[in-house]
Amino acid sequence: MHNHPSGDPKPSRDDIEIKAASEALGIAIHDHLVIGRKGHASFRSLGLL
Repeated sequence: MHNHPSGDPKPSRDDIEIKAASEALGIAIHDHLVIGRKGHASFRSLGLL
């Protein structure tokens, strides 16, 4: 979980690349949350995991 200083919780390309990096290292990610002024985004609820 982390915040986006811009306030926009939309996952960035870097956020999405975390999934590929974790898979390459054998690390299971159960969700990835991005917090912003305009709400939050959950990779699991967006179908990105």
